[in-house]
Amino acid sequence: MAMKNHSAVSEFLLLGLSTDPYIQLLLFVFFLLIYLLTLTGNFLMLLVLTADSHLHTPMYYFLRQLSFLDLCHSSVTAPKMLENLLSERKTIFVESCLAQAFFVFATGGTEAFLLAAMAYDRYVAISSPLLYSQVMSNQLCVGLVWVSWVLAFVDALINILLAVNLDFCEDHTIPHFSCELSSLFPLSCSDTSINFTFLLCSSIMHFFGTLVMIVSSYARIVSTILRVSSITGRSKAFSTCSSHLTTVILFYGSGFISYLLPLSGLAPEMFFSLQYSVITPMLNPLIYSLKNKEVKAAVGRRVRKYFHLLM
Repeated sequence: MAMKNHSAVSEFLLLGLSTDPYIQLLLFVFFLLIYLLTLTGNFLMLLVLTADSHLHTPMYYFLRQLSFLDLCHSSVTAPKMLENLLSERKTIFVESCLAQAFFVFATGGTEAFLLAAMAYDRYVAISSPLLYSQVMSNQLCVGLVWVSWVLAFVDALINILLAVNLDFCEDHTIPHFSCELSSLFPLSCSDTSINFTFLLCSSIMHFFGTLVMIVSSYARIVSTILRVSSITGRSKAFSTCSSHLTTVILFYGSGFISYLLPLSGLAPEMFFSLQYSVITPMLNPLIYSLKNKEVKAAVGRRVRKYFHLLM
């Protein structure tokens, strides 16, 4: 698997977000702030959800996994992007590029499966509240999370192993701020039809497949809620899904558009890629903390306990 034996180039050039040094400095400060907020917000969510016994339920078990995934997903792309914003030589080794593409694909795929599991959790909670704890057992929740990680990582590994055998030619410029599998195929001298076919099948399984499961769960949720006669009951049921639904819209909306748009380095494609890989992981802790009364109450208890210790 030594790249030097198969590749005419040893590194790629990432064009990034801008070539203007002044704009690059502004972008560095802006995205450094976003990355620090992402780390802080998701670490705090992990701390609160782990430490507070009131939140040791299936829904918050999945939310802990989501916070951990957001930490991983943003940390795959943000550090290198920040480095390149301050560097004159915006290069990345071929091996490092393939590793980044692997983890982008793996963490993104895991999050898609996890969001589908969270949708099923909300369906069970609304349609069968009395049986919720029995259906969403600890064994099932752990199993769903493991399946999400394993399927995504195995799929990413297969795609990357196929990409390792590609020959890369003299044109080694990637019109993007990070490495993704789709950005590597145009740079190859080899036949990429098999790679493209596997990537297409993987994308269908990860995104369209999980989206079908999410839509199916929400169709049943809506059907169940419409049978509730009380307006207050309907409102309460919808409110339990609002945070998850917002996260789904952000993840799939920006993810679909960034993958459907051609890799041209133009502003719209860059914007949706940034939202998908950098901004959404920062927003998720805010969405769940601001819209969820139990999380807000848990944060309040942690803050009061902290100040009590200081006093």
